[in-house]
Amino acid sequence: MPALSIEPLIYGIGLAGVAVNAASGVLEAGRKPFDLFGMVVVALAAALGGGSLRDMLLDRTVFWVADQSYLVAALLAGVATFALVRVVRLPPRLFLLPDAVGLALFTVSGTQAALAMGAPWLVASLMGVVTGVFGGIVRDVLCNEVPLVFTGELYATASWLGALLLVGLAAAGVSAGWAALAAASAVLVVRLGAIRFRWRLPVFTARN
Repeated sequence: MPALSIEPLIYGIGLAGVAVNAASGVLEAGRKPFDLFGMVVVALAAALGGGSLRDMLLDRTVFWVADQSYLVAALLAGVATFALVRVVRLPPRLFLLPDAVGLALFTVSGTQAALAMGAPWLVASLMGVVTGVFGGIVRDVLCNEVPLVFTGELYATASWLGALLLVGLAAAGVSAGWAALAAASAVLVVRLGAIRFRWRLPVFTARN
């Protein structure tokens, strides 16, 4: 297979992840009586939270500070989604779809960013998970909901599987572009399958 140019691909993945996560934030916040400002805050938290924490942990300039295109993409996606939901009736759980896409995209971009800085494979995979799930955690907390990552169908597990797949493919010498596409696809398939078929991890229950 021909190699895919990795830098434009990862940049595009990052921008797309920011946009869809901002949309998922607005769609979830839409179930609450938030005004436009509240919606934008939730959208930005969902879109930028995971990558911001990743960059602070990796001791590098926060991505949307270094390149405001990410901030602009989040704002535009959030406002556009806010305008859309005011004129179109959407299913209450529709936010799960862009959330799953954002999880896949952010997992890949986070893992690639860590690998590019020379992080060990386990650290790199966990940076992918942090990037993928932390924005959703902040979004859910702001919306006064129990975070999906703690109670719902496979979420962080799907992210970690995809991150580990990406690390493994990179170690095997697979082109970075194709490895990124394979890992993102794996995260998306597992997450959507978990939503459809109710795949969950065991829940803690204390035996009396």
